[in-house]
Amino acid sequence: MADQNGTPKFDIPKTCKAGVCVNEGPDFRVEIQDVPVPEPGPDEVLLKLNATGLCMSDIHFMMNDWNVPPMSTFGVKCAGHEGAGVVVKLGANVKNWKVGDRGGIKPLLDVCGACDLCWDGKENYCQKGVYTGLAATGSYQQYVVSPAKYTSPIPDGVSDYIAGPIMCSASTMHRALIDSGLKVGQWVVFPGGGGGVGIQGVQLAKAMGMRPIMGAEEFVDFKEVSDVAAEVKRVAGGVGAHGVVVTAYQAYSSAISYIGDRIGGVIMCVALPPKDTVTVSGDPSHFAFRNLKVIGSLVGTMQDTAQALEYAQRGLLKQICEVRGLSEMPESVQQLRRGEIAGRVVIDFNKP
Repeated sequence: MADQNGTPKFDIPKTCKAGVCVNEGPDFRVEIQDVPVPEPGPDEVLLKLNATGLCMSDIHFMMNDWNVPPMSTFGVKCAGHEGAGVVVKLGANVKNWKVGDRGGIKPLLDVCGACDLCWDGKENYCQKGVYTGLAATGSYQQYVVSPAKYTSPIPDGVSDYIAGPIMCSASTMHRALIDSGLKVGQWVVFPGGGGGVGIQGVQLAKAMGMRPIMGAEEFVDFKEVSDVAAEVKRVAGGVGAHGVVVTAYQAYSSAISYIGDRIGGVIMCVALPPKDTVTVSGDPSHFAFRNLKVIGSLVGTMQDTAQALEYAQRGLLKQICEVRGLSEMPESVQQLRRGEIAGRVVIDFNKP
């Protein structure tokens, strides 16, 4: 429906469906409940989400096994940070959005915009950043408010099923690949490349001219190959990979081995394990003689999200996800927790 000026008009309900975290901690579960629809503040937009991806970070927030305060500290009951939908209402001061525009929310709902990190294109490390699904209501709730200045526009030609996961997994991978300094034609390994983050990394690496192992140019099956490191070395010119992007924390123990005899290799730490469970270590002499670098990379910036969406618009990031209805969210979350999901699951709020 549209008004006489052609602006879309939406009937906004008083309540909406949401996947609510119950019994936060090791025995958490998600229940579909009716919750109040929030009212946007002066500088916010109200989004009606059509889709949300399910990310392993959601599990960690609901289990509270990272070294961060619990969701309940902030009064948050809905996890999620891969939301894609449409703007249905504007705050009084919002000028750069229109009702009917498509937009998404990311792992960071907002940043201060006034610190050196924000000014230097590193707002993903802003110390005043607000983490979606932890310190602010996440994308497991269909209607959410989002700061207009930090909501990501979704371009035409990119479906919500693709755009949702881009908000976290693809933008995170784009940032990691940029931070790695890897160049066109260089080999990059994605242990955990069959997961929701890794599959985006494989696609982006190929689109950016790199040579990904485990999913694109070459595939190494961890279950079938007895010596994975030797096989990676063989594939990567008999020397070893130029880079390893770790997207599953179980792979940290073997990540350095994939560099082989390569000088100047880089290990990108992306996967976040439960607190006090994993370390990345090695002989300092090995690091020195191989000029080996280990770099941490968090989530993507606003720019990373925009660039990943552009890759999708060009057809270089494909939809690799299973779409399920809202009623399937609780069990899907538990399947993700148990490690039973390959790739990404996207929940469609408009499907039962």
